[in-house]
Amino acid sequence: MATEEGPEETKVSDRGMVTIPADLRRRLDIEPGDKLRWTTDEEGNLSVEIVHQREGVFDDFEPVDVGETNAVEVESEFGAE
Repeated sequence: MATEEGPEETKVSDRGMVTIPADLRRRLDIEPGDKLRWTTDEEGNLSVEIVHQREGVFDDFEPVDVGETNAVEVESEFGAE
């Protein structure tokens, strides 16, 4: 991906690791815990998809007691986080 200043480059480490440039992380809202999904096509072109892993995804759901735990009772006793 290119920026206004030109293409970004990073070096692959001996362990196969790369660093995402800070400008790209900010512009694409990539945060710690997010995943990158790497795919290639028949011509060898590489695509990277950002899979955001945000905490609290299920915060809006109410706990349901299915008889295997006492989560509903514990929440009423101690409150939700």
